[in-house]
Amino acid sequence: MRKTVVALSTLIIAVPAAAQPVAPQLPPVLTDPASAQRLTGVLDAITDAVLGMRVGEVRAAIDGREPTPQERATTVRDMARRDDPDFDRHLHGKLAAVGPTIQQGAQAVNRALPEVMRSLDQAQRSIERAVANLPDPTYPRR
Repeated sequence: MRKTVVALSTLIIAVPAAAQPVAPQLPPVLTDPASAQRLTGVLDAITDAVLGMRVGEVRAAIDGREPTPQERATTVRDMARRDDPDFDRHLHGKLAAVGPTIQQGAQAVNRALPEVMRSLDQAQRSIERAVANLPDPTYPRR
């Protein structure tokens, strides 16, 4: 009999704790370090593709003239290297830092998400109270 009473009291105490809603979290695919590294690889490939675009003809067209053979071969990368000879090294260094930055951002969002959800819930309740107090436009005036 005592075991039953102890078991029931334990269950009664545990039920409110189990009924607590689980804190919202970002989907695991967004917080997975491997996803961040894949994204870094994708960004690197996209960046290389953009930097390889030929833009010399566009520049000549803006100037209203025919492009020279050298201008026809000018890429975005070539133009960026004019200002910074170590452009490629600097750019790839910045891209390598994208993965850890994404992971830190996802962790920060996960930490802030419960408070954001509580604030949104409070805002929703406040709006519902305000709307409930609006006068009914179909109510006849005296």
